[in-house]
Amino acid sequence: MKPEIHPETTECTITCVCGATYKTFSTQSEMRVDVCAKCHPFYTGQQTRFIDTAGRVESFRRRYGLTDQSEK
Repeated sequence: MKPEIHPETTECTITCVCGATYKTFSTQSEMRVDVCAKCHPFYTGQQTRFIDTAGRVESFRRRYGLTDQSEK
């Protein structure tokens, strides 16, 4: 590697809106984020599987003969 071209890394504190904090290394000393693993719906299990508008998902499944067992 070439000397003196890489940025300096320092310990970084990442703070989420929900109050969770994480420590890592970065070129910045502090970061603020909107969502994290503790509050994101995908990780908390609050995410719905499909948003079915006017039966479009069901129509697609019927058209291509898909069932819940064939998706796995």
